[in-house]
Amino acid sequence: MASDRTIRIGTRGSQLALVQASEVRAKLMAAHDLPEDAFAIEVISTSGDRILDRPLSEVGGKGLFTKEIERALIEERIDFAVHCLKDMATAQPDGLEMSAFLPREDVRDVLIGRAAPTIAELPQGAVVGSASLRRQAMLKRMRPDLRVVTFRGNVQTRLRKLEEGQADATLLAIAGLNRMDMAHIATETLDLETFPPAPGQGTLVIQSRVGDRRIEELVAPLADRATTIASTAERAFLAELDGSCRTPIAAHATLGEDGTLTLHGMILTPDGSEMHETRRTGVVEDAEVIGRLAGRTVLEAAGPGFFDGWAD
Repeated sequence: MASDRTIRIGTRGSQLALVQASEVRAKLMAAHDLPEDAFAIEVISTSGDRILDRPLSEVGGKGLFTKEIERALIEERIDFAVHCLKDMATAQPDGLEMSAFLPREDVRDVLIGRAAPTIAELPQGAVVGSASLRRQAMLKRMRPDLRVVTFRGNVQTRLRKLEEGQADATLLAIAGLNRMDMAHIATETLDLETFPPAPGQGTLVIQSRVGDRRIEELVAPLADRATTIASTAERAFLAELDGSCRTPIAAHATLGEDGTLTLHGMILTPDGSEMHETRRTGVVEDAEVIGRLAGRTVLEAAGPGFFDGWAD
């Protein structure tokens, strides 16, 4: 695909975000036989990267990692953006769309233990740092004795806090560590049945302007069918629950060899004391319906008022 001007890729400025943007650039170079200088990676500072002293649930949720980038896209200061899907709100801003879901990385969470290598072996009352309400809630459900503190910041910041002794362990997504060749620092990989991921975890998504055919054609070779289907189901589950960083929600969709789609969805109270989960299976063409029905199922099981008082 020939280009008469530099293609501007918008991204956050963390080491992981830059690695991800570079990965997308490399894939596009290979797909279209383009030189590296056909692309420019534009770093955009986001509120989520600047506000580190408060939990995301207190300062606006997922949109804090995307809104400045999305504004740049709407104002045509960039041509497309690279996001972690789990950071994106369920609704797209007017004029923008998710134009390609890249092949998914490993979706699991890992423990990085300083005091012990596994959750089971952490000392009574050990301190675990995490910025995710989902991880905090599932951890408290497994080990109510543990003290969970909020760890904000990029991967390097969280690891520095761990080394400084601010916590005995922390939890991260293995996908990011894999992309930075840092998977060796994980001390325990958590089981998907008891510790399912956030909806969209491990998936990179390209966001572009609706109707921009040039970018649609450019990124089309990067789109992965299985990831698109799984992402559709997980985000439909999230949307049915009106989920954000304020709500502990987990979802993992998988495709079977027989062409079926299975979704495992879970909601918890922040203290982990109450949990509701469901599994639904259907044909891949019904991915959104499966996600929506799974969301309704856990809401009905939880009963009215489940999110009242702590999801606001």
